[in-house]
Amino acid sequence: MLLAAAVLLTAGAIAYTLFVRERDLPPPVARTGYEHLEERREQIYENLRDLQFEYRVGKLSDADYQHTKQTLQAELASVLAEIDRIKAQAAAPAPPAPPSNTQCPHCGAKFARAMKFCGECGKAMSA
Repeated sequence: MLLAAAVLLTAGAIAYTLFVRERDLPPPVARTGYEHLEERREQIYENLRDLQFEYRVGKLSDADYQHTKQTLQAELASVLAEIDRIKAQAAAPAPPAPPSNTQCPHCGAKFARAMKFCGECGKAMSA
């Protein structure tokens, strides 16, 4: 009886795994470009707290504690630098759009800077 229940449960689990439709799965969570880095940063902070606790209770030697701490701090520094770099790229202003009044709509003459009137035909640069 117990064997039959185990076989039935196993068969049900296999059938469920094989026949789960793609549309039944939840949609993936939208992530920012640096969200995975923020998660890693939090993991490193937690690892540093755990490391300090284990050192205080005497589970780690001084040499092991210092080596592991320096390794985690170096990784944390690289993650923080990458987060700052990505945020700076996202916050950087877009390049300015070229001035709209640099080509005459009437005669097609082009100028280096925006003008109110065309230097060739004398007509207004705005259409």
